[in-house]
Amino acid sequence: MQDLKGKVAYITGGSKGIGYGVAEKLVAAGMKVAISGRTLKTVETAAQYLGNVENVLALESDVTQLNSEKEAIQKILDTWGQVDVVLANAGVGHFAPVDEMSDEQWHQMIDTNLSGVFHTLKASVQALKKSKGYYITLASLAGTNFFASGAGYNATKFGVVGFTQAAMLDLRKYDVKVSTIMPGSVATHFNNNEPTEKDSWKIQPEDIGELVLDLLKMHPRTLPSKIEVRPTRPDKK
Repeated sequence: MQDLKGKVAYITGGSKGIGYGVAEKLVAAGMKVAISGRTLKTVETAAQYLGNVENVLALESDVTQLNSEKEAIQKILDTWGQVDVVLANAGVGHFAPVDEMSDEQWHQMIDTNLSGVFHTLKASVQALKKSKGYYITLASLAGTNFFASGAGYNATKFGVVGFTQAAMLDLRKYDVKVSTIMPGSVATHFNNNEPTEKDSWKIQPEDIGELVLDLLKMHPRTLPSKIEVRPTRPDKK
């Protein structure tokens, strides 16, 4: 994929944060990019900001529902005829001690963060086999480092890491590359944060976009299957 012009990417949760940051970089590299979210109006607004209307497709999809993701992939195939790259980025986080976490919060994280990455892959895997494409999940350093009040979130991100690495072993015989990216602190709207200058020490969404480009352009004989990325220095308080 060293020549990315005309390649087709699908990004879940692409209307803001990391998903949007990656979409910006891929569009700038000449790729056709579909972004999805649960609210079409929000996704359409993000797509307008991305510009290059012919190369951007806004989709409404709920990753917790397999059929919703299947419909999204079919719309991409109907529009552009192929899917070369899929970034399973959609995610939510609730943080509370395990004895205070609600059943609803637990299942929302499991259904979105963990089942969602399965649904996205299940919906796109045949297209990726055909294109000999690339499937990337957005996990977290929380997928290897547990912390208090993170039981639910840790469970999902540990699961995403395990799922992605097993999927990598399943799919490489088809020349489908699979990787998971595990960021530390990123300047996004995640967990109701409003990014400001106070977040300048953190990884920026466009930095993850550059990382994705690096993965796509890497020689096909080499696969960085699990990538940890963190701020160079912690916050100077």
